[in-house]
Amino acid sequence: MRIAMGMAAAILTMAGPATAETILFVGNSFTFGANSPVMRYRPDLVRDLNRQGIGGVPALFKSFAEQAGQSWTVSLETDPGRDLAFHYEQKRREISGRWDVVILQGYSTLDPQRPGDPIRHAEAAGAITAMLREANPRVRVELVSTWSRADLTYRTSSPWRGKPITAMADDLAAANAYARRRYPEISGTIPVGQAWNRAWAERIADPNPYDGIAFGQVDLWTWDQYHASAAGYYLEALVIFGKITGFDVRRLGEQERAGRDLGLEPRLMARLQAIAQAEVAAVTP
Repeated sequence: MRIAMGMAAAILTMAGPATAETILFVGNSFTFGANSPVMRYRPDLVRDLNRQGIGGVPALFKSFAEQAGQSWTVSLETDPGRDLAFHYEQKRREISGRWDVVILQGYSTLDPQRPGDPIRHAEAAGAITAMLREANPRVRVELVSTWSRADLTYRTSSPWRGKPITAMADDLAAANAYARRRYPEISGTIPVGQAWNRAWAERIADPNPYDGIAFGQVDLWTWDQYHASAAGYYLEALVIFGKITGFDVRRLGEQERAGRDLGLEPRLMARLQAIAQAEVAAVTP
């Protein structure tokens, strides 16, 4: 028994900083992994507060944590096509508990009625954070900056039509930075969209799915060119896990369990881990 306990302690020491006990993911289809196998991935690993049997990105987070020797209780409250104002107005009972860390992921265009306008998004993030701090003044609240949508960049009328594919993600990140300035009790932001931009810059992923996917590159979107593919959600989960825990996700390696379960190529897994680590390192002091 003493040997087993010693080995467990050694694993925890290797894993990096001590972890909090509870984490809640609040979001929509970008969190639960719509249109990909991620949506139903290992729901047994997490607690779905809406009881819909979703695993999603939170289940990937939990799988990474187990492999890193970290202990997290992971919960999620997600609803498709919703912004943060909806969760504050309609789901307060589910999310208002005492949490150590809360991840907030808003609508893909910030405001469904005024795409690109950060006001409603920021106000809702601030209101949720204030509510959470009533239960735990030390709660860590992080805003996920999501990715550019190919459909809104290349095909559909939007504020980003005809702009570089990186522009939408940069605007979403700027909106989260605005929310933090306006509500300094928000702890930080998570650069998922910037990790996608980095993957395109390093030619790991193809930035335009409408003209075909270049050989040796991956499509981070799924068939609707809006939601993520399994690879795109995998990158999202890596960035969130690295930012929250401080764990160098490159250490998960080519045999990482969740990626293998999703059918990702081992070499691609390692490349996405390197992208995620580089992006987290770029924004973390």
